[in-house]
Amino acid sequence: MPLSEYEQRMLQQMEQQLRSDDPRLANTLADRPRPNVRRLSLGILLFLLGLGGLIGGVATGYIWLGVLGFVAMLGGVLLAITGPRGGASRGGGRGGIRRPGGKVPPSGGFMQRQEDRWNRRNEERGR
Repeated sequence: MPLSEYEQRMLQQMEQQLRSDDPRLANTLADRPRPNVRRLSLGILLFLLGLGGLIGGVATGYIWLGVLGFVAMLGGVLLAITGPRGGASRGGGRGGIRRPGGKVPPSGGFMQRQEDRWNRRNEERGR
């Protein structure tokens, strides 16, 4: 059932108030990716198959079956907890991450992000 115009206006006002009161929380909530149910279910299935292979390998004495089961379990967990690779899920969405000044951070590597966090932390302490 769609929202009425009044409810939509109220929801927009609450979103604007949240953005103005706590922009950090609003960005965290807005940038949260949705879980991919298909990847999650395939990961769980692969994990269970791997668990069966591991137990079967231990029970029968076939070490190769146990190792294969363990690798399948590891692959299932990685499939379930990681997102798809590629440019479609990166940076797209609702405007990306924004800093308090309204600037979009540069898309650097891990060290660049850590340096940016360090600088922001020092700026906040200096206030």
